[in-house]
Amino acid sequence: MQHPEPDTVLIVPAADVCRVLTMPRCIEAIDQVMRRVSQGKAQLPLRNFVRVPGGAGLFGAMTGCIEEPLAFGAKLISVFPRNADRGLPSHNGVVLVMDPGTGRVRAIMDGTSITAIRTAAATAVATRALARPDSRSLAILGAGEQAVTHLEAMTHVLELRRVRIWARSSEKAQAFARSEGARHAVPLEVSASVREAVDGADVICAVTAAREPILRGEWLAPGTHVNLVGASQADSREADDEVVRRGRYFVDLRLSAVNEAGELLHAIRAGLVTEQHLLGEIGAVLDGRLTGRRTGEDITIYKSLGIAAQDLAAAHVILDQAARERFGIRVRL
Repeated sequence: MQHPEPDTVLIVPAADVCRVLTMPRCIEAIDQVMRRVSQGKAQLPLRNFVRVPGGAGLFGAMTGCIEEPLAFGAKLISVFPRNADRGLPSHNGVVLVMDPGTGRVRAIMDGTSITAIRTAAATAVATRALARPDSRSLAILGAGEQAVTHLEAMTHVLELRRVRIWARSSEKAQAFARSEGARHAVPLEVSASVREAVDGADVICAVTAAREPILRGEWLAPGTHVNLVGASQADSREADDEVVRRGRYFVDLRLSAVNEAGELLHAIRAGLVTEQHLLGEIGAVLDGRLTGRRTGEDITIYKSLGIAAQDLAAAHVILDQAARERFGIRVRL
């Protein structure tokens, strides 16, 4: 697809991202790109983070190149966990898309909204592949922005009959239940504890800022599917060693997981599992090269760390629509 104005850069604000990058579109784009990643059709070096002086947060760069659709670029993103107390997103940044023919900057997009949508879409793709087909009950741990997009994503891949929400702040959990329950016409129950929330849940989405485990393996019923999304660094984890040990463990990218998946790394150091416990990437499950769930009794785990290929796939959806609608702001740098 040719850039309609080669000398300009397209600026895509959050409002346009959210309007164009619908959850169903993003789910299918992520499904396809994760297959390509596991087929070796992507270059995805480890992301690079620096700590902001004062301990308020991190600033990182995620670069990558995918072959199909051909795209390369980067996401520059800051992670400030305490932003939630200010009513601000914890993840803020931009996605830069380069022209594969000339290397020029092609587009700059709001990275906060892309991250929120594509992360939930990736979880939906993994849940569709790994959860039991008859899964009807969902537990969401956390009540922030990722909880909002994850609930939406789950409604596209599960026939939900029961949703429980837990958060450290009961006020936030109650507010989430009121607003999101009305928006999706799904009854949301607020749980007083993590154990109560996950009791009997078919699918669990952990989307918290926890640095120490809040989810324990002894609480998981046979057949549960667990999505671990919130902890994205080697020294943080949302689930304990027993969750890891009990589950068939899959990841978005092996390179990321063996360096950054805190739950897996802690269980390895504790001597409960080896690196071979990581069965493979979700893309290999999607294209049939790897068995995901074997039986209805299996506990399955998807560890989401987030990769640039997901951002680029989402950005391609937006660019494709921008060529048709001519939205956004065009500037000469």
